[in-house]
Amino acid sequence: MRTLAIDCREALSEKPTGKARWAHCFLTELLTRTLPVLLLGNRDLPSAWQVPHVRSVVLPSGMRWHLHAARLLNARHRELTYFSPTSYIVPFLAGGALPTIPLVHDLIAFRGEPHQRKAQMIERLTLRRALAQSCHVCTVSEATKHDLLNRYGFLGSEHISVIFAGPYSETAPIHRPDGRTILSVGTLCPRKNQIRLIRAFAALPEIVRNRSRLVIAGGRGWHDREIVRLARETPGVEWRGYVTDAEYESLLSNATVFALPSLYEGFGMPVLDALQRGIPVLTSKRGSLPEVAGDAALFVDPEDQIALTQGLKTLLGDDAVRMRLSTAGPQQAGQFNWKRTVDLFLSGVQAFL
Repeated sequence: MRTLAIDCREALSEKPTGKARWAHCFLTELLTRTLPVLLLGNRDLPSAWQVPHVRSVVLPSGMRWHLHAARLLNARHRELTYFSPTSYIVPFLAGGALPTIPLVHDLIAFRGEPHQRKAQMIERLTLRRALAQSCHVCTVSEATKHDLLNRYGFLGSEHISVIFAGPYSETAPIHRPDGRTILSVGTLCPRKNQIRLIRAFAALPEIVRNRSRLVIAGGRGWHDREIVRLARETPGVEWRGYVTDAEYESLLSNATVFALPSLYEGFGMPVLDALQRGIPVLTSKRGSLPEVAGDAALFVDPEDQIALTQGLKTLLGDDAVRMRLSTAGPQQAGQFNWKRTVDLFLSGVQAFL
């Protein structure tokens, strides 16, 4: 049996965002299994991951990490299979003899809207070759698989496994909505659509707006100056910046509405967290979001500010709609969990282990 080598750098990030949270939750579940694993990182492992069937290698940080990792993996290509959950660089560098399995979260770097320039350049440079040299590919949603197949004709559907994600917490903490908070979580950037969300909130009827607040949690991203300005200048809007896990749980526990009218998502883990807790969700039918939310959310056109305002007004003021979504959310979220994700992963890649 081959050892599964995995890049764990992002999984151990001190300030994890979407991909890093996915990697951490995935590895936490994977390491409960007994298959041999070699974790490649740039820092020591947490004690919970130091189990007999897991070995680790700490490599220098920065670009040198990728070069050292590729050299190590290629030298041991007969005994290792490499899974890369957050980067395409090592699968790009590795020779064809090493079985590699890249995980594709999304194709944001190939879309028209503004994106972080360095990440965009790296992904555009490395993804095609990483896919062409892979023994298998995983995606986090059917939407991303569809996008891959449309863009890269050399891939076959059987070459790709959709493995999804799970909620951040295995069990939903107690939810006590405060009757006023609209919560939106995500790195500040045009794709998350925070500008239209802020303007939609500002356009609510005065009586509704005065008894509500819009809380935006997310670190600085790219093309975000206008988002920050509007958040600071619009009455009733609070921008919290990057929040810790404890702060995230606290915000969710009191939220009355969760809003993520994104222009595109590869998965959308915060939506799943909100559904799990029975928080009525306002979102869009873009990317993977219809897969994640099913019939348990209120969908609006994310580019229609009037529709966004009406959606917020409905979720804040219509008890029947809010109750229906609060009931449907946990049922929809129950379809997703990390055990299922790891099971789907192992089933898809078993021929290469």
